[in-house]
Amino acid sequence: MVTALAMLMVTLELSLSSVTLPAIGSELDVGSAATKWVILAYALPTAALAIPLGRWVDHADARKVFLYAVTGVAISSVLAAAAPTFWLLVVARVLQGVLGAAVAAVYMPIVAASVPPERRGRALGYVATVMPLGAMAGTSIGGFVADGLGWRPVLLLKLPILVVVLWLGYRVLPRGEGALPRPDRALYSDTLILGGAVTALLLAFDRVEADAFALAAVLAVIAIGLGVWWTRLPSSRPILTLSRRPAFGLPLLGLLLLASYIGLTLFLLPFYVSDVVDGGPSMMGLALMFFVGAFAAGSPISGNLADRFPVRLVATAGAALSLAGTLLTLTLGPDAGVVDLAWRLALIGLGQSLFNVPNNTAILAATPPDMVGAGSGVSMTVRTLAFTVGPSLAALAYTLGGSGAGGFRAGVILIAVLQAAGLLAAVAARPARS
Repeated sequence: MVTALAMLMVTLELSLSSVTLPAIGSELDVGSAATKWVILAYALPTAALAIPLGRWVDHADARKVFLYAVTGVAISSVLAAAAPTFWLLVVARVLQGVLGAAVAAVYMPIVAASVPPERRGRALGYVATVMPLGAMAGTSIGGFVADGLGWRPVLLLKLPILVVVLWLGYRVLPRGEGALPRPDRALYSDTLILGGAVTALLLAFDRVEADAFALAAVLAVIAIGLGVWWTRLPSSRPILTLSRRPAFGLPLLGLLLLASYIGLTLFLLPFYVSDVVDGGPSMMGLALMFFVGAFAAGSPISGNLADRFPVRLVATAGAALSLAGTLLTLTLGPDAGVVDLAWRLALIGLGQSLFNVPNNTAILAATPPDMVGAGSGVSMTVRTLAFTVGPSLAALAYTLGGSGAGGFRAGVILIAVLQAAGLLAAVAARPARS
């Protein structure tokens, strides 16, 4: 319960802040392009620091890290809401991202320490149920609050829940014997080099979406260079060794490929509805509610199945359903309505829920006990990259396909190929030997 609420607060930060961008731009006198940094300032450190903080958490008292990080998220939220200028707001958002990364890094270690292996599927399924439902509700509530009271109160909406999370965490989380270790040279190196590589790669794909291909290429070269440099560091060896194990690496590969669905739901379908169907945002928003609902409803079922049956079997079934739903969007016509979109999105949402929970369970089972934080960081980094790469590749295929129906078809075929490869990875994955 406590980790589910904490992860909800971390993910909710992106959806809540997205509805405030127009109001922020108007009040602080910045353009729409600049307001995007309200999102990036949070997302980039969350992704860039996932692995370094995960390694640090493996040597720390998880309970203390959790309580301090949640407290920091609350304080930084107040600082962001009170920011008098745009750039102070961005600085506060960077601080939120760093602390959010710490919460995310300690999430899996807490689950591993608190939940027996035979019940972890259900525990992860509960988390996967709370997060999309809360994010959907938070976005709606945030929109109403922003319209009535402005953007600053929106950034404070989560404070009451953070207080509850702190109280529950203090009462129910097991007390550890460790402390908060002083960051060493390896941590600083990982943060600067690996964090820089992840940041450059994410910004490169962001520039692809903006059609700034030359800058995207430069950023990609920087990311590759820093990534190669990191693989030469001694601190990278345990993570690289873990990632080469099929029981860990194949579920990660499946996660990277299957999460490409985000390019369909957040880019291809909205543009298809707008350009071909001649529908509005409300039509797409209503259809997406069926995706969220199916994902939330399927997650606890998936968790129970993952505890009863081989996780590879459940994950493969989910991957197949997601691929089927993706392929069925190719049968949409220019007269498609909400129902046509809704049932296809519901099928994809159900498939993703059946895949994600057992896949996360498999990743956790394949991670050595002394590397759960690092493994969680790798998983989070891969997921973030997938959620960035998916829309960028979809946008590129849509443009090369001539936009409209032709671009939509090209994008869906690309996403389907990626998901088919993810399905093969799910089939090939083998459970870790106990």
